[in-house]
Amino acid sequence: MQKNFIQTNLFQKTLLTIGSASVALLNPHRGDMIACLGEVTGTTALVNMRNKMLETNEGVEILNTQPRINSKTVCFKSLSEMPKNTLGRVYYDFMIDNKITADSRLPVQFIADPDLAYVMQRYREVHDLVHSVLFMKTTMLGEVTVKWVEGIQTKLPMCIGGGIWGAARLKPKHRQLYLNHYLPWAIKTGKNAAFLQGIYFEKRWDQDIDDFHREMNIVKLNVK
Repeated sequence: MQKNFIQTNLFQKTLLTIGSASVALLNPHRGDMIACLGEVTGTTALVNMRNKMLETNEGVEILNTQPRINSKTVCFKSLSEMPKNTLGRVYYDFMIDNKITADSRLPVQFIADPDLAYVMQRYREVHDLVHSVLFMKTTMLGEVTVKWVEGIQTKLPMCIGGGIWGAARLKPKHRQLYLNHYLPWAIKTGKNAAFLQGIYFEKRWDQDIDDFHREMNIVKLNVK
């Protein structure tokens, strides 16, 4: 993590916070600005996230081994050959359907503590996995819903802000779905589900997704 670290003082962090927040509000597709905002505002949340991970054997193992999720560490060809209802195949299908690559997540730059820098990197790299196991598309509605789940669990200001401001951008039809179904489900899931950042997904590729949901106390959203 430290090879990408850029030292900043309080004044520079303040400028980065204001600048990245302003750009992200105007253009929510600017992933670099969203990433920057998450780093310069997330220290307290990252400490809490690390502490939550330390509460479980799985979380401790993640922190000790610091696995990465990218095309060099995950064999997507193997995932593509797994049975349809396995976690690995669900993740693979999600990535293909949404034309996403596991190499798209930016490296952490503005977090000095190497352990907290890894926690932030891990958050970024499991974001698509969270989408896939929650069966949430990468539409604005899906992104806002996942941001609420993540915000409730991680307390990252970036996620909470994304949930609030992203919802304001929803079209009327989607806003109604959001208020009636997606938001209540996201709040319930965020509160009741296991801490998703502390799950060693890479060791669960062959787990049946229904068994995974039961174990993690996740109820799939069904909107009729």
